[in-house]
Amino acid sequence: MIKILVTGAAGFIGFHLVQKLLKEDDLEIIGLDNINNYYDINLKFDRLKETGIERKDIDYNKIVFSIKNKKYKFIKLDLADKKNIEKLFKTEKFDYVINLAAQAGVRHSLKNPDVYIQSNLIGFYNILENCKKNGIKHLVYASSSSVYGLNKKQPFSTEDKTDKPVSLYAATKKSNELMAHAYSYLFKIPTTGLRFFTVYGPWGRPDMAYYSFTEKILTGKQIDVYNNGVMERDFTYIDDVIHGIINLINRIVEQDIPQNKSIPYNIYNLGNSNKVKLMDLISLIEKYTNKSAILNFLPMQPGDVLSTYADINLSKKRFGYNPKTKIDDGIKKFIDWYFEYKRIGKS
Repeated sequence: MIKILVTGAAGFIGFHLVQKLLKEDDLEIIGLDNINNYYDINLKFDRLKETGIERKDIDYNKIVFSIKNKKYKFIKLDLADKKNIEKLFKTEKFDYVINLAAQAGVRHSLKNPDVYIQSNLIGFYNILENCKKNGIKHLVYASSSSVYGLNKKQPFSTEDKTDKPVSLYAATKKSNELMAHAYSYLFKIPTTGLRFFTVYGPWGRPDMAYYSFTEKILTGKQIDVYNNGVMERDFTYIDDVIHGIINLINRIVEQDIPQNKSIPYNIYNLGNSNKVKLMDLISLIEKYTNKSAILNFLPMQPGDVLSTYADINLSKKRFGYNPKTKIDDGIKKFIDWYFEYKRIGKS
């Protein structure tokens, strides 16, 4: 039996990954999350409930067994808690670690920088140290398309320089990649960073534009449209991202796949490789909610970038990553879920 730690298990991507991994044979999963209040914690508890973890059973530093799947356990724990993270690694003896826990949000990093240092830097350091001490076979971790910062050349390639971040969030994610490289070089720990490009879909994060736009359109509130709507994003549907991660994990279990044979260090883009204009996104949400948006056009915000666009050729070549969901289909699936989750009747 292979044992995998998934951090951020109550988060958007982590929750979907746990659900998928539990369908795989010969895997035992431990999920970890601190369940912070960056957004509605009820959504996080509802995600956990889908995997058989009941809210009433969750307590700090207590391992909870899933009532749905005997291969899944969950622990409420903060990555910055050095003592208890060390204890968890020593006790559970993981084979692989998938680190998806992080403080998310570009704009929030302007208002509350301390939590980004604690979670994204100190927390990630604790992960790296315990991977080193406990002989972890491979660490896969979440990076972000935000590391491309002020880059003008598109699509963004993992070969591009990423030394001009425009937010503290982006800087912490780039720091993760640099820290991972150092540990891979010094201690031969295989590490793989995944640069996610605007992941969306059911059970998503309420702070993301597609989610908040949907909520405000349905409640008749105006939505803030930055840079007067002249922005583009490479939206990537959650199922495509999870399929890519599973392909990568299965490949890792078979054999390590370092790009550089002397340093077991990898970086990949996980995007859709298709830019969507912000105003087109709003039109799709209007279409599937059957309501018109009230638009409040504003200038560009600090920390934002005009456009993101992923070069995914390396991901396709190395582990068969192949996103298939078009934005029209993905937004429809999200809004269908939203109506069901919020118990809203369609007009």
